[in-house]
Amino acid sequence: MNTRTAAHAFPSPDSNWPLVAAGALMGCVAIGVVFSLAVLLEPMGAASGWSRAGISGAMTLAFLSMGVAGFGWGTLSDRYGPRVVVLAGSVLLGLASVGASRAASLLEFQLFYGVLMGAAAGSFFAPVIAATAASFERHRSLAVSLVSAGMGMGPMTISPLVGWLVTQHDWRTTLLIVGILAWALTLPAVWFVRSAPAAAQAGAGEGGGAPPMTARQALRSKAFIVLAATFFACCAAHSGPIFHTVSYAIGCGLSTVAAVTIYSMEGAAGLGGRLLFGLLADRLGAKPVLVAGLLVQAFAAAAYLLVNQLGGFYAVALVFGMAYGGTMPLYATLAREAFGPRILGTMLGAATLLSSLGMATGPLLGGWLYDRFGSYAWLYLGSLAVGLGAAAIALMFPASRPPTGTLATPARCFPG
Repeated sequence: MNTRTAAHAFPSPDSNWPLVAAGALMGCVAIGVVFSLAVLLEPMGAASGWSRAGISGAMTLAFLSMGVAGFGWGTLSDRYGPRVVVLAGSVLLGLASVGASRAASLLEFQLFYGVLMGAAAGSFFAPVIAATAASFERHRSLAVSLVSAGMGMGPMTISPLVGWLVTQHDWRTTLLIVGILAWALTLPAVWFVRSAPAAAQAGAGEGGGAPPMTARQALRSKAFIVLAATFFACCAAHSGPIFHTVSYAIGCGLSTVAAVTIYSMEGAAGLGGRLLFGLLADRLGAKPVLVAGLLVQAFAAAAYLLVNQLGGFYAVALVFGMAYGGTMPLYATLAREAFGPRILGTMLGAATLLSSLGMATGPLLGGWLYDRFGSYAWLYLGSLAVGLGAAAIALMFPASRPPTGTLATPARCFPG
């Protein structure tokens, strides 16, 4: 198939927006259900007698399960297509919530809400992001950013709903309703999830006449090692400040209610950052935008040490949230440019596994540093150092193709 024929076989640049909408909705529901545990923590503890540490442990298990399962889901997506994967994830997501609502012991609850729900939520990232990245040329970074923004909306939409439900019902009934709602929202959306046509994938694969890499070869490549190391360091740099800034602000004299709004400000800014960085990456390229975002994130994390009033915290949270939110979708764009669509689910799943470890590292080390030195200063300075390291690693990513402005120039769409 010649280049022009491949371009006609590939969906037009704006033909798969229903996939973007469906992916954003499913990610919003999945992440929102997982994060709803924070809302249920107190009523569950009061009603069940389970310790807060035990209930919170389900969240830790969910993150670990999400990272490990995400790699498997991504690989299955490459082999069988994303639709069957997200269908399985949708079924498991509702089943996990319904099962957790009937849990007779803390261990049973941890298995349903932690292991099973985490595995279910992991099915919506790599497969949907990979399908989105493979289906767009002209607006790829924006499309991926919109799907990611939907995931970021989860704690801002589903969690308040769960907060209202638990005032009307007990926690078990609330989780039962949430499980049924998850099925009602995600199962119909599965219909809109599809991968790019095989002909387009063949034309949009790795450049040149060399045979495409296998997943095993790609996992050993410089591009993946740099991408995964950057993703890990990026998440390790921002996860500590995200988790500990509320406690730091309270230590600066702010009320608990005011301190929590700083977290909300970061989340809202992150949504705007995803859209802004996506637009910039489509125009300037993902790599330079990622490096710039990592630098802003690093210095913004350290800037928390310079403020002690609510207005100052808001200003830093606005910049910090925009930077860490904006950088997250760019890894998918870089992976798509480096590996093509054929093995993209596997590569994103593997990178996400390492990023999950980074997310788990920041809060743990931040707590240890505070216990050791009685101050959060070393946490924020450490985030600065790790963030700068992430930017330096990102600079080593192999040169990517220039952003595609139009499909009218075949050589820019499918080089080689």
